[in-house]
Amino acid sequence: MQKIQSFRAGVSATLFASALFLAFTASPALAQIKIAVSGPITGPYAKFGEQLLKGATAAVEEINAAGGINGQKITVVQGDDQCEAKQARGVANRLANDKVHAVVGHFCSSTTIPASEVYDEANILMITPASTNPTVTDRKLPIVMRTCGRDDQQGDVAAEYIAKTLKSKKVAVIHDKDTYGKGLADAMKDKLNKLGSKEVLYEGITRGDKDFNSLVTKMKGLGVDLIYFGGLHAEAGLIVRQSKEQGLKAKFFSGDGIVSEEFPSIAGEGTQGVLMTFGADPRKIPTAKAVVDKFRKTGYEPEAYTLYSYTTVQVIAEALKANKNTRDGNKLASYIKSKSFDTVMGKKEFDSKGDLKVSDYVVYEWRKNGDKFVYEQITGN
Repeated sequence: MQKIQSFRAGVSATLFASALFLAFTASPALAQIKIAVSGPITGPYAKFGEQLLKGATAAVEEINAAGGINGQKITVVQGDDQCEAKQARGVANRLANDKVHAVVGHFCSSTTIPASEVYDEANILMITPASTNPTVTDRKLPIVMRTCGRDDQQGDVAAEYIAKTLKSKKVAVIHDKDTYGKGLADAMKDKLNKLGSKEVLYEGITRGDKDFNSLVTKMKGLGVDLIYFGGLHAEAGLIVRQSKEQGLKAKFFSGDGIVSEEFPSIAGEGTQGVLMTFGADPRKIPTAKAVVDKFRKTGYEPEAYTLYSYTTVQVIAEALKANKNTRDGNKLASYIKSKSFDTVMGKKEFDSKGDLKVSDYVVYEWRKNGDKFVYEQITGN
């Protein structure tokens, strides 16, 4: 009996030692890099979350197929904030606890700002492909960056076009009271005022509202010839539709918050002639051709922020590769700010605040093409 117990003890010790050996020897191969994609994965703005997720996932698949980063494969972790600030903070805390290496996101500026405070405390790199409010980077949190432009840049482009090209006389400035929407509307209004034009109406709506008929009636009474809207496509589409139904013939102009194929499905025939600002179409950049063609073969059109998200993953991956897959957000951000990156959207460089050194906002117009509406660039090269 003594011998049997000794034998069992010996076997147990051997198995334990073998398991321990396998755990330690297997861990480098099993280790994975976690890159989070955070945004409105569900809810009324889920189309934008889909763009972020599609772009990031495609970039990750390409990198993994080439061997990963320093021999380790990337795993995509999703964070759904529904463009709600409270939810975004909860998502950020979960991702910090999950020890992600970096975050692609968030989408809405109102969620990016509170979430970034969590990432800053946890020293996790966060690069947003879509949050344009100046406050995102003006706080100079070292781990916060973006691969898109700023509202004080696109607001200027819109104001210049309204004042000098359209020469609109009675402009209504409407916003959704959100960080992004109000920030964009205010940036455009400030520039418009400096150009010598004063709006006839400045008013906020509430995100999620469906009935804007009283607002449209007020604008008709003021003889408004242009509506500038700071906000997202759901509310923008309804304002456009209800304006057309009431016979208000004012031009409608907005920002990158309406860059979605869902916008015309809400706005209806009023979509024709709607103007918006967005970066020069990344799908037309020569370096993006192979990636765009690959997306289209799957039946997905890489519109709006899809390639911005793809680019963001490329930048993060290069920084991780050069810094031995560290989770040190400050170290990664410092590296990114000191280098230039060849991406699917061309060469990208960042300033000390984490903004792009070059922004390329242009004006687009929504036009009917066959049986659907598409947006076409009408200024710039």
